[in-house]
Amino acid sequence: MELNSVTESTVPTHGSLHGLKVVDLSRVLGGPYCTQILGDHGANIYKVEPPFGDETRGWGPPFRGDTASYFVGVNRNKLGMSMDLSQPEEQARLRAMLRDADVLVENFKPGTLEKWGLGYAQLSSEFPGLIHCRISGFGADGPLGGLPGYDACAQALCGLMSVNGQPDGEATRVGLPVVDMVTGLNAALAIMMALNERRSSGLGQFLDISLFDCAISLLHPHGANYFMSGAIPQRTGNAHPNISPYETFPTGKGDIFLAVGNSRQFKTLCVQLGHPELAQDPRFLENSDRLNNRQALREELIALLSGHQADALAATLLSAGVPAAPVLNVGEIMNHPHTRHRGMVLEAEGYQGIASPIKLSRTPATLRRLPPALGQHNEEVFTQLSLEF
Repeated sequence: MELNSVTESTVPTHGSLHGLKVVDLSRVLGGPYCTQILGDHGANIYKVEPPFGDETRGWGPPFRGDTASYFVGVNRNKLGMSMDLSQPEEQARLRAMLRDADVLVENFKPGTLEKWGLGYAQLSSEFPGLIHCRISGFGADGPLGGLPGYDACAQALCGLMSVNGQPDGEATRVGLPVVDMVTGLNAALAIMMALNERRSSGLGQFLDISLFDCAISLLHPHGANYFMSGAIPQRTGNAHPNISPYETFPTGKGDIFLAVGNSRQFKTLCVQLGHPELAQDPRFLENSDRLNNRQALREELIALLSGHQADALAATLLSAGVPAAPVLNVGEIMNHPHTRHRGMVLEAEGYQGIASPIKLSRTPATLRRLPPALGQHNEEVFTQLSLEF
């Protein structure tokens, strides 16, 4: 894939955040995920990488050229720059970029920018309208303050792994960087809140977004269960701790996930499986009964499901009002007809990526720039700022 700009004639150029200038000093995932959301919706994102580049450029294979898919997946719609911010002349260039910037996003270890004279206290006095969003592992202070944070470690520390996995197995990491991504989402949300408040105050503010806080925020319903009962939540595999049947079941062909949230849906499920009497079994009348007899219910359903195919049965059940889905792999869902119908795969000039899930009727997300090469737009940006390149 050639990493260049998508021609303006191929896509609309305006989005809901058109005119917003974001200077992005972040690397890896939480920050880039946040700024790609903003860039998809029209913000001008200036991605500033260190001279050696965002380390995710090397997180492969797979690679296209010398750029890994990991980097490509979260860095579209950005101008690519490379600067060594430890050097005074590069710090001066950054300040020049911030003169008309709305937002600064960074994930430096707390104290690093302050050491260079680029911390919030210094920048807010120079640029009072600037919104400074810092993504960190644990925040700057407290028992863990200033320590580096990583998605998998946050999953382990903050209880997510403890409730993920089979009951008789080990605590298991969620198979995607959920903490990093929800941190990016919360950062984007915080930026939108701060921009809205700035309309009345005229002032920016500091946004303190940490992986630690965001990981803990994901502990629903386990946190609520703990607060009410005092019992430590345990691993239940794919089964829900509060609802049954709400887990994966084998069928004659493929696995199906049943997400039966109430007794009406359970009755409909039994009818669709040809055994309405199962819903009248005293062991399964109410959700609490089904939870107390989860294993017996599972055995009954496995026997009934053995004559079905997961995809066909899921479609039948969903049409009847019973939440169900076949368990698909990544290739199957990327090529699913509804994925294509919803426009969730972006394709342009050899680029493929997961599209924005945020659908706005008048100002939709667009693909305006492909992920940049390292330092690709340095000359363009510095020329605009009338700075020596």
